[in-house]
Amino acid sequence: MAGSRGWISSLSGHSTHLCHSSVVCSRGLSGTVTLCRGDLSSKDGNGQWIAAQYPSRRKRPRGSRSRRGCWMCHRGCARVSIPPGDFPGFVPTFQIDKYLYDMRLSEETLQEVSQRFGKEMEKGLGADTNPTASVKMLPTFVRSTPDGTEDGDFLALDLGGTNFRVLRVKVSDNGLQKVEMENQIYAIPEELMRGSGVQLFDHIAECLANFLDKLNIKDKKLPLGFTFSFPCHQTKLDESILVTWTKGFKCSSVEGKDVVSMLRKSIKKRGDFDIDIVAVVNDTVGTMMTCGYDDHNCEVGLIVGTGTNACYMEEMRHIDLVEGDEGRMCINMEWGAFGDDGVLKDIRTEFDHEIDMGSLNPGKQLFEKMISGMYMGELVRLILVKMAKEGLLFGGRLTPDLLTTGHFETRYISAIEKEKEGLQKAHEILTKLGLEPSHEDCVATLRICQIVSTRSANLCGATLAAVLRRIKDNKGVERLRSTVGVDGSVYKKHPHFARRLHKTVRKLLPDCEIRFVRSEDGSGKGAAMVTAVAYRLAAQHKARQKILEALKLSHEQLLEVKQRMRIEMEKGLGKETHAEAAVKMLPTYVCSTPDGTEKGDFLALDLGGTNFRVLLVRVRNGMRRGVEMHNKIYSIPVEIMQGTGEELFDHIVHCISDFLEYMGMKGVSLPLGFTFSFPCQQTSLDEGILLKWTKGFKATGCEGEDVVNLLKEAIHRREEFDLDVVAVVNDTVGTMMTCGYEDPYCEVGLIVGTGSNACYMEEMRNVELVEGEEGRMCINMEWGAFGDNGCLDDIRTEFDLAVDELSLNPGKQRFEKMISGMYLGEIVRNILIDFTKRGLLFRGRISERLKTRGIFETKFLSQIESDCLALLQVRSILQHLGLESTCDDSIIVKEVCAVVARRAAQLCGAGMAAVVDKIRENRGLDFLKVTVGVDGTLYKLHPHFSTVMHETVKQLSPKCEVTFLQSEDGSGKGAALITAVACRIREAGQR
Repeated sequence: MAGSRGWISSLSGHSTHLCHSSVVCSRGLSGTVTLCRGDLSSKDGNGQWIAAQYPSRRKRPRGSRSRRGCWMCHRGCARVSIPPGDFPGFVPTFQIDKYLYDMRLSEETLQEVSQRFGKEMEKGLGADTNPTASVKMLPTFVRSTPDGTEDGDFLALDLGGTNFRVLRVKVSDNGLQKVEMENQIYAIPEELMRGSGVQLFDHIAECLANFLDKLNIKDKKLPLGFTFSFPCHQTKLDESILVTWTKGFKCSSVEGKDVVSMLRKSIKKRGDFDIDIVAVVNDTVGTMMTCGYDDHNCEVGLIVGTGTNACYMEEMRHIDLVEGDEGRMCINMEWGAFGDDGVLKDIRTEFDHEIDMGSLNPGKQLFEKMISGMYMGELVRLILVKMAKEGLLFGGRLTPDLLTTGHFETRYISAIEKEKEGLQKAHEILTKLGLEPSHEDCVATLRICQIVSTRSANLCGATLAAVLRRIKDNKGVERLRSTVGVDGSVYKKHPHFARRLHKTVRKLLPDCEIRFVRSEDGSGKGAAMVTAVAYRLAAQHKARQKILEALKLSHEQLLEVKQRMRIEMEKGLGKETHAEAAVKMLPTYVCSTPDGTEKGDFLALDLGGTNFRVLLVRVRNGMRRGVEMHNKIYSIPVEIMQGTGEELFDHIVHCISDFLEYMGMKGVSLPLGFTFSFPCQQTSLDEGILLKWTKGFKATGCEGEDVVNLLKEAIHRREEFDLDVVAVVNDTVGTMMTCGYEDPYCEVGLIVGTGSNACYMEEMRNVELVEGEEGRMCINMEWGAFGDNGCLDDIRTEFDLAVDELSLNPGKQRFEKMISGMYLGEIVRNILIDFTKRGLLFRGRISERLKTRGIFETKFLSQIESDCLALLQVRSILQHLGLESTCDDSIIVKEVCAVVARRAAQLCGAGMAAVVDKIRENRGLDFLKVTVGVDGTLYKLHPHFSTVMHETVKQLSPKCEVTFLQSEDGSGKGAALITAVACRIREAGQR
């Protein structure tokens, strides 16, 4: 690698630091070689020059001068000419570098490799491109990493090479994470590796029986995780079809079969023990899970040993091969096959081709053959043989051992590259191969080992960088902080491999903070961890579902709610039962909907929540029929909402004054409609007695008073203008009138926003509180109080009780507290706290912010349930709430939001079904066609609320065809239209 520090070691182990340069400054003629002094250190005890070794491949820039010394290092290493006689038979390291030029990869080449690998990942993930992809990107069905709360006693089998391990893993969580392990290593004879599959799995079963015997636990049926480190196609966690053998295995009749079934058959055939095989995983997945237990940021696994592979946690929405878009799943990349389609042909060398042709699987696992331990030593051997044949090494001498495949082991590379005794080891190893190496041969061999292992580390770093870049892009973060769990003999035992790999990743991903954690306990522990996580997830899921079950309403329960609502409606309409009725069914004195002849300019006030609107509404009839509106929104501070009535209405009048000035109409007296969205008792259209505050309002001196008078008094106190208050209406009535102007079938109004309410056109003969039998009158149901008499107690949950108890009006508006926007977020918050206390969420850690009432706003439900919102954005909402969440936590929060919102929509639908069925029965119809005008942020903004509500109405009222029409202009326009209708009727009466 360019810029690395160079070191040179003599046979005695002496080490001297040299300059950064590794390239000759120039080559002399007439038998004299001119070197940068950095290429030479000093003469050894025999007076021979000792050469330095460097991996750099930079070329000298044209026209450079060595004014400040060497152009490469600028450290004053003047050029020196050494007669060739001073180092007989010596091949300078720069000649080795030149000879193996194609194996020394520049940063640009590594970036290119990284980008190519990123494209191969995309191919493997795509349903259409996966069949032809070389990097298969296999789903593992491992959906979660350890969170530290795992507990239990587990077995693990670890098969991934020539040795096979059986483990017993005890995981405990008593406030402290603790893992105890017992294991036994068993050999797999070579004849079994290439025999039949039945023989292999019978051997594994025998080893397992032996292990259980030793621990005296043969009578226990323990859960087992199986690490099977070969390319497999998984369809579920405990089913894995072997795609192809690798790492020298060639057992017959296994490829294309489920290895779990084969193991189960071998165990069953014995009949002396039984186990529960829960999961089969790749060794790479096992490594990630092992490291993930100690570092919860670990989301990548890497193996560089006999073979090589990587895995990582991918977003489900990108995995075409598995149904579902939520959460994450570990992808077993099988990256050893990278290049099998030819994308690496430009960087593969003649030595790579030779290794491939002599392998058990020519044309396959080409990337693995360039970087893994099974082939690295063989690469060095082939280079040594070729250079010896060309007379460049060992005096041109070859030995049978050097010519024998596999005789230069990868562990030799690690030994030779050790800084102090490296050259000594090189001498010993070459001698063992029957050679008589000179000191220069040892130096050259060391340099060859460096080039081969550096290329391996660089290629591994380039592909790993592509994986981490993808994770960064998936998360949408500017700077990724992640951990890679690593195992494998090459990574662990080679003295420089890990450092070179880390450096390459840092170079290619400067905007990422990547931590590498060694898997000290092997991938077997990881298989047990996968099993432990699966057990934890199953137990936690069961516990959560039991809690959420109370919020899931059956069809029968919803029918019962509909029938109870109908009973409460009858009570509210009856003269004798009205006083004790929970659903007050208040007459509004609105007896007509718009007929299209209304005209004029009207003011409207819209007070129904934390925001307040003033509107100028111009109604036109005839050819230009339509409504033109101008409005301004004003906020109502909490201190005014909960202050005195005088302060509240003075604030309202101040807002009206500001609006009239804004519109340039301060001297004009206009008819005004007042949308007042709180329970009122009306005795006429322009008189409304406030019964009780809702939606968080608590202004004193208002309940029991006529709100029109309170408004008029505030106008008189200001002494700036006068207004003709024609009508006071509920926002629900206003919504119905707004939609009624567009659709003559609209006879029902519904609000589902901060609060909730409904109104509809009732037959006058049924309205016992008002004299008269003819015609219809709009009834303001005030259905938020449904259940205040206890009729819904059987479906109210502990979370509903908690929200009610801590509200501003305990015991009141119980139905509203189950379905409206003001309370749904609070219900969710209480469920999340309960889950967390039980250790079912956020690893049992409750943030102070989550303890704050009202912190989980209902808008979060809409955002979290939005189909286009990735779980990443759900996590950002939770982070805003001070919650450090995992992907699993995000899924759980989303599920809670869905359950709470669905129940609200279903309850709302059940209430609406009662209303439309009453209208149908009032009119003696077999089938009713009716339109419901709807307004409110929950209905409009929640992605699923309206759909669920519509479905519920359809199911509960099959004899009604109900159309839902959104009130696009809000209830303020409705107040103006009621005023317009009233003015029309008044004018008609004066004629």
